[in-house]
Amino acid sequence: MAIEPRNLTAQLHHRAAGNPPSTVPDSAISNCFPGLEFDFRNLWRRIFEGIEVHEANGMVIRAEGALSRLQGRYLISVGGTPNLIGVRGPSPTQDDADLGITWLEWSNFLAGLVASSTGETVPAVFYDPADDGQETVDVRIRPIFVSSAVTGDVTALIDEIIAGPGELTQSLCSPWQNDYRECGCYYWAASRPDYVNVETTATGVSTGNNWMARSREPKQYRPDNPSDASQISYEELFRNWQGLLRFIVEGRDHD
Repeated sequence: MAIEPRNLTAQLHHRAAGNPPSTVPDSAISNCFPGLEFDFRNLWRRIFEGIEVHEANGMVIRAEGALSRLQGRYLISVGGTPNLIGVRGPSPTQDDADLGITWLEWSNFLAGLVASSTGETVPAVFYDPADDGQETVDVRIRPIFVSSAVTGDVTALIDEIIAGPGELTQSLCSPWQNDYRECGCYYWAASRPDYVNVETTATGVSTGNNWMARSREPKQYRPDNPSDASQISYEELFRNWQGLLRFIVEGRDHD
């Protein structure tokens, strides 16, 4: 007997035949800087109808119609919940210093509001740096998931108004970001090729190359180390990643 998941939670946790465990949301670590499976921040950019906010802070980067005046302002509070907070702590000269402000992570900041007020309007406060003023505007929270046109039930499909094809992965690790160089074996799971040209020796120990190594000879693996002269440096990667990085075909790049 086959059991077909019908409720939204079951659908989100369902792993289709042939898909690896990393394809379901509960396997994601939500490491958004740079992110491994997908970048959750991109899910929140269009959560408010009529405006689009920057994925890492509250700046309104696009606004439509009557809300167009909000473009360039910062969303600092929604439904009475602030989106940024002041930070205090030790500094080089003080035990208790004002360390400025930090933006809250969108998933934590909006989780309660989405659960309680999807489809409804809520008061949002926008800060205008041009005149150091604030304005409260009612904004509608869009549903994240598409509802079935047949049954009306909420499905596990993300509405393309919220995130179109490719947008959940478009801000993952890029060659001109430090984390592209840093995230690798012995530190963090890599979102790029890591250990390539791998072969098993007679003793059962594998040998291969670090993808960031300048040369494929001698054939040995050395852990990622940006200060290792035998490996590509940050500056070289930023300036000429397209010339230095090699295509991997079936795990190999030297044939």
